[in-house]
Amino acid sequence: MSGSRILGTGSALPRRVVTNAELATRVDTSDEWITARTGIRQRYIAEPDETTSSLAIAAARAALEDAGIEPGSIGLIVLATATPDQTFPATATKVQAALGCNGGIAFDVAAVCSGFLYALSVADSMLKTGMARRALVIGAETFSRILDWEDRTTCVLFGDGAGAVVLEAPGGSADGAGILGTRLHADGAQHDLLYVDGGPSTTQTTGHVRMRGPEVFRHAVVNLSDVLKEVLEETGVSAEDIDWVVPHQANARILDATARKLGISPDKVVVTVQDHANTSAASVPLALDCARKDGRIKPGDLVMLEAMGGGFTWGASLVRM
Repeated sequence: MSGSRILGTGSALPRRVVTNAELATRVDTSDEWITARTGIRQRYIAEPDETTSSLAIAAARAALEDAGIEPGSIGLIVLATATPDQTFPATATKVQAALGCNGGIAFDVAAVCSGFLYALSVADSMLKTGMARRALVIGAETFSRILDWEDRTTCVLFGDGAGAVVLEAPGGSADGAGILGTRLHADGAQHDLLYVDGGPSTTQTTGHVRMRGPEVFRHAVVNLSDVLKEVLEETGVSAEDIDWVVPHQANARILDATARKLGISPDKVVVTVQDHANTSAASVPLALDCARKDGRIKPGDLVMLEAMGGGFTWGASLVRM
């Protein structure tokens, strides 16, 4: 039986675009250096009046409009973020209040770049048990707030944004649309390869992103390839059957290497990293919305979502649109 089905998608980006050339005026880098190593050409950076919640609210409203449903029918909001507005309450509750659907369930999920896939799986499971009929699953980040702008190995990689999907509980639809299978993993032993050097319980500060890039790259290719194979085995689908892969937009070289390892044509991989950079938990739903809105992903398509992030956490989900 298929799982919950995606009724609509939406996304939101800050107003300000920052190109590689502009970054090169602030740190020791160049457009050629960034593009060659990452594929990134620009990113969106939040202004002081733009927050994780404001981006999440805009993406949620866009997804609701795309689905053609009213906010009042949403009984569950799961928001994935590593950059909440506040330590508490959950940023999801701000989205709930803004949409006017108070009284249901709303909470955040922290799994960094894999956060949207974790949130999607949690929401799917809760809808299956009848805790709600419809859910908003959101990935939203203002990662620029935790960057060390003097560290060219990290500050060039990230951007801000949000993406959202409206999810409806399984109903035995004749077209087979829905979440077909999901696999999630974590390996806390790899903590020191990608982390933030601060937090309420340790330094009482927000901290900055720290990363050992080559090691992260190696783990990403292996872990993502393995988890994609797991989902294919679980669902009985072959790589050739997949219409589109929507990956976490971390680095163009990781996307290429993972596709080659699985024998998937690069033409089937949705790539938006050049425009948005790495938006952490927002990157998968943001890329999914872009590919739906520009006509690439169509109803009935078989789409693989995948991501890996700090923790390490990683996962994949196969969805019939």
